[in-house]
Amino acid sequence: MSKYKGIIFDLDGTLLDTLTDLSNSINHVLLANDFPTHSKDDYRKLIGKGFRDLITRSMPDNINEEFIEKGLTQFLEIYDRDYMKETKPYDGIMELLINLQNLGIKLAVNSNKRNDYTNELIKKNFPDIHFIECFGERNDVPKKPDPTSAFELRNLMDLKSEEILYIGDSKTDIQTAKNANMDSIGVLWGFRDLKELQANGATYIVKTPEDILKIVKG
Repeated sequence: MSKYKGIIFDLDGTLLDTLTDLSNSINHVLLANDFPTHSKDDYRKLIGKGFRDLITRSMPDNINEEFIEKGLTQFLEIYDRDYMKETKPYDGIMELLINLQNLGIKLAVNSNKRNDYTNELIKKNFPDIHFIECFGERNDVPKKPDPTSAFELRNLMDLKSEEILYIGDSKTDIQTAKNANMDSIGVLWGFRDLKELQANGATYIVKTPEDILKIVKG
């Protein structure tokens, strides 16, 4: 019997491929302000610490706060309209979630994406999956890699940290898992690479969703 009874998933780059909608929306803002745009591959490295950080890092260096605020407002208007256009689950994710649910594994989501977007995307893409809770970025709750939300989810699952797997695609997720005393899985289909996941000490690194099922089953 597996020692893991719960799983906390990251969202962007782990469950959902959100890269196209995010990069298109930000490039729209950059073009509107006569700033250089970036490729989708560039955005893989920029995503992960919330929208404000993403806008700041996408704009030219030493940009003033006024431009960042303006850019964030523009981005939210565009993304609010377009965030479900191209976003979809990665291959094999739906089957993984169904199998985990059938095994009685408790599931949750912990994202640095805004809370309302996080929950709407989960509802649209995974209507038949029961998540204990889905947390996105919330006011007065520190973002990942702070473990506050991970501890909240652990308590809602009524499990111990060592009974939970924390799954994500970036150093932010692996650091969150460490800070919450949970084992981690780094996934290679997301926004970051093997080197980053290894350097930050992921407990496991997987190439496919099926590999996650094997780890859970022991």
